[in-house]
Amino acid sequence: MKRVIIDTDILINFLRGRNKAKDFLVSMVEEADLFCSVITVAEIFAGMKDHEREKTVELIDSLEVIEITRDIAEKAGRYKREEKGHTLELDDCLIAATAFVEKAYLATGNGKHYPMTDIDKMIVKV
Repeated sequence: MKRVIIDTDILINFLRGRNKAKDFLVSMVEEADLFCSVITVAEIFAGMKDHEREKTVELIDSLEVIEITRDIAEKAGRYKREEKGHTLELDDCLIAATAFVEKAYLATGNGKHYPMTDIDKMIVKV
């Protein structure tokens, strides 16, 4: 079974009730093990409203959350230092590095945030 790290944008769109995000996640449940980065948890909680807490926690609890290890941090630092042409955010570098280290696909609606060529990406229209 393939491993898929779900990017923040897909989870936010799911929480907002967007059908494309919902359809994508439902389709992935049976064909992949689903994960998210601890960075995604921080990004979601940063924008969450109090009344959204229960639904948000339920969604995150349905995924395996991957912690940042030294290997992930070092790879993210290399991405940030080496990628040219696009101003990369460190949080995106950490999420991409998580996909690299975990040998997982990165599912995102923001392909331009991930110009790295050494990770497998699934670009999802959400």
